[in-house]
Amino acid sequence: MEQEIDVQAKRDQMYGELDLGSLTLFSGSFINYGYWDEIDPGRDLTLAERTASQAELYRRVLARLPTPPGAQLLELGCGIGVGTALVAREYAAYTTGLDRSKAQLARAADVNAEALELLSGRLEFQEGSVTDLPFPADSFDGLYSVEALQHVDDLAAVAREAHRVLRPGGHFAAATFFTTDAAADRPLADLLETVASGIDVLRPATAFAADLDAAGFAHVAVEPVGDHVWRQFDRWMSQTEFRDSWGRNWLRCYENGWIDYYIVSAR
Repeated sequence: MEQEIDVQAKRDQMYGELDLGSLTLFSGSFINYGYWDEIDPGRDLTLAERTASQAELYRRVLARLPTPPGAQLLELGCGIGVGTALVAREYAAYTTGLDRSKAQLARAADVNAEALELLSGRLEFQEGSVTDLPFPADSFDGLYSVEALQHVDDLAAVAREAHRVLRPGGHFAAATFFTTDAAADRPLADLLETVASGIDVLRPATAFAADLDAAGFAHVAVEPVGDHVWRQFDRWMSQTEFRDSWGRNWLRCYENGWIDYYIVSAR
């Protein structure tokens, strides 16, 4: 238990006082690795392209959810909330962003102050845990998460809570990195500092799919999208202060077939 508390404290510090989203690595806006199309290899990537890649990852996740105007959606692990605001704005949805970090929620309120005013009550932020959602049953039409679940120790609880708060016929979609079935006994912790420290929990994508199935979801789909993530993100990293960091090993692990990036969806 003490070790779990220490790991969570590290996560809280990373997103709290250290303000991960302010780093060039994340273009000072969203906090995800991005979804990229092919880019001309003969030039540097621009900051605008980096930001656009992160917005596009949100759109790829939302493409797995029915989003009629007025749909009520919940984002798990919203961070500074720019993705939550994007969803409320582009999909005409009533969108709630949930995060456990008071510091991140304060930033979300500040960064999205204009959107909170203009979207006429269709955007809000709330503090809470993704394993114990502070909402009654049957509250939402759709639930999504963009690169947050790698920090959760109990994904089975996430699956159960997601199923509880979704209305009958509701949809779930999440994007993050998982291990492949070929990753057993591979030295991931030796290569990836956040895995060694416990900040990132790497587990098989198939295991999370089984959690969703056990929670009562149907039509569970696991889609690898690493071709649109790892090489382009590594290329961006090579242009930042992290060019000589352990973070370059993400691409190495992907190319060895040990990890991939996935969109997991269910109904």
